[in-house]
Amino acid sequence: MIEKKFQVLKRQRPWRDAFFYQKSEVIYQMTYVFCERFLPKHGDRTVDQMIQAARSGKQNIIEGTEDGETSTEMHMKLINVARSSLQELREDYKDFLLSRGLEVWNASHPRFKSLTEFCRTHNRLEEYQPFFTKWNAEEMCNTALTLCYMTDAMLNKHLKSLESDFIENGGIKERMHAARTGYRKSQDQELISLREKIPVLNKRIAYLESLLKKNNIPF
Repeated sequence: MIEKKFQVLKRQRPWRDAFFYQKSEVIYQMTYVFCERFLPKHGDRTVDQMIQAARSGKQNIIEGTEDGETSTEMHMKLINVARSSLQELREDYKDFLLSRGLEVWNASHPRFKSLTEFCRTHNRLEEYQPFFTKWNAEEMCNTALTLCYMTDAMLNKHLKSLESDFIENGGIKERMHAARTGYRKSQDQELISLREKIPVLNKRIAYLESLLKKNNIPF
C-alpha cells in the first residue's frame, strides 16, 4: 500500500528558538528597566511609547510565527509590524542620547567593536540581565540600538525567505490544492497497482488449485 502525507499547514520553526525573537525579548526587558532607571515615572509619554514599541516588536514576532502555519501573508505582515515597532524604538533611544548630549557609538568609538561582537554572539535574556542595573544610560542606549539594528537585519532576512517560499510554494490555498491533488494521484496509483496484481494473483490461485486437485486434497 502506498502511504503519503500531504501537508497543508506549514510547519514553523518554534519562535523561541529564533535568534531574532530572543534578541527582541532582551530589547523589551532592557527597555522596561531603562525607562524605570532613566526616565520620569510620571508625565512623560515617551515611557509608554518605548515600552509599547518594544513589546510590539516581540509580540508580533510570536503572532506572526503562529499565524504563519496558515497564512504566509499574515506572517509577513506581522513581521513587518515588528520591524516598524523596533525602528520606532530605535529612534527613541537615539533621541534620548542626542537630547542629553550623550554619544551614539559608531565604528570609530573604542567600544563599538566589542559591543557589536557581544550583541552578535549573545542572544538570551539571562546573558544581558546582570548588566541592566550596572550600565549607565549611554551604555544601555547603545546596547539597545545595536540589538535593534541586528534584530531588524535578521527580520529582513527572514522576510526575504518567506517571500521566496511564497513565490515557490504559494499560500494555504495552493497547499490545499496540492494536498488534494497529491492524495488523488496516490489513490489512482494504488488502484492501478492493485489492478496489475489481480492477473498475477489469479494465476497463482489457479496453480494452487491445480496442485490441490492433483493431490486429491479437498478445497
